[in-house]
Amino acid sequence: MNLSASRKLLILGGLALIIFAMSYGLWYALFAEHQALEGMGVALATGFAKAASGNLTESHQSIQQYGQIKYEYVRHVDVHSHWGGLAMILIVLGVIFDRVGFSERRRLYIAIALLTGSILFPLGVILQTASHSVIPSALAVFGSVLVIAGMVAVAIGFAREPGVS
Repeated sequence: MNLSASRKLLILGGLALIIFAMSYGLWYALFAEHQALEGMGVALATGFAKAASGNLTESHQSIQQYGQIKYEYVRHVDVHSHWGGLAMILIVLGVIFDRVGFSERRRLYIAIALLTGSILFPLGVILQTASHSVIPSALAVFGSVLVIAGMVAVAIGFAREPGVS
């Protein structure tokens, strides 16, 4: 069976992305998640203990520490699941992508947008744990716009006749 370039890109890109997502999730589960959960528990318990003893300043600091650890924890879990979910969508679309009613050239552009967005959106989210600047947020927004635009193009393509440019 001959696969078009757009189908190859989606299927192989999706497979690479799912392998990366699963590897990232495994790394996080083995080497970082338990420390993060322990840190959240300690910070929360300390915050409540300090509040009970009347030390509201230290209690507030502990609760803020809990919030920061939780923020990073949620981002790591979200990134793993978003990369995995987007990878699965790419693979499924790759299987049926020749039915999208655009020329192969346009399907290739759509596939590039979908794959690029599927990488950049979660990447921007995880970079938010390292920097709260506008760049990681802009990267996440740009990636999500690429995914949304690609999905809209796919939906339009499915409504069209195959092979129409």
